[in-house]
Amino acid sequence: MTVTFDVLALGEGIGVAAVVILMLLLIWLMFVNFRHWLSSRKYEVGDRAAMRRRWQEVESLLDASGELSPKLALIEADKLLDHALKTLAMPGDTLGERLKFAQYKYPHLRDVWWAHKIRNRLVHEASYHLDRRLARKAVNQFRKSLQTIGAI
Repeated sequence: MTVTFDVLALGEGIGVAAVVILMLLLIWLMFVNFRHWLSSRKYEVGDRAAMRRRWQEVESLLDASGELSPKLALIEADKLLDHALKTLAMPGDTLGERLKFAQYKYPHLRDVWWAHKIRNRLVHEASYHLDRRLARKAVNQFRKSLQTIGAI
């Protein structure tokens, strides 16, 4: 009777181990497929052309005279990066959330955080004054980020 019990216990242990191994294999396959799907997302030709046109508008705003022009350029550059990440199907409800996710595929996107924070201060703090030089530097960082992800 003891021998039969040990054989059954051994069989149950092997069955549990097999199920665990199968589950780990399934999780690994899902991860690999998700990474492949993520890396295969590309921009359509029309999307890139539209984003390039919008980027030209951002640069013209940056070069225009007036106090509001650099502010609008920074806001529009931020919106364009958000749009580009949405087009690549980066998950998240805000640009910040999408940036956190996108950094895994594009590590250089970490460099745009400070520019996004300036945009947030500009939008949320009524007394924030944006220097034209700082606006130009932030917009250039958005340009580099958009080039990194192939949007412009």
